[in-house]
Amino acid sequence: MPKISHLFFRAGILFLITGIGLGLAMSISQNHDVIGAHAHINLLGWVTSAIFGGYYALNPAKAEGRLPQIHFWVYTAGVAMMSVALYLLLKGNTGVEAFVAIGSLLTAAGVLIGAYVFFTPAPNAATRMQPAE
Repeated sequence: MPKISHLFFRAGILFLITGIGLGLAMSISQNHDVIGAHAHINLLGWVTSAIFGGYYALNPAKAEGRLPQIHFWVYTAGVAMMSVALYLLLKGNTGVEAFVAIGSLLTAAGVLIGAYVFFTPAPNAATRMQPAE
């Protein structure tokens, strides 16, 4: 499995552990004021990271090079920043709104990088698709 797949899966598992912990804390306290952060951590952090990791595992030719690394770091940093800032915002700290916005923009940039990777052919696909002479 490509290294980038492992990175996405490892980050995803860390987001899942965080999301489950936050869900348990809300359940135990019966205070669900940060449910938005909980949902973002689980869906963007765990589910989408796992999908990206699976995509790269199924398309190892696209897992090579610098772009998949940039994809991982931009996306993961964005989700982490957005999730922490959103949690703090939902707890009443309005001073973190800019960090929610920056994290959201980084996450969106990571998704766009992923979309670019998904929609462009693999680096060596052009040579494989040429007709025989």
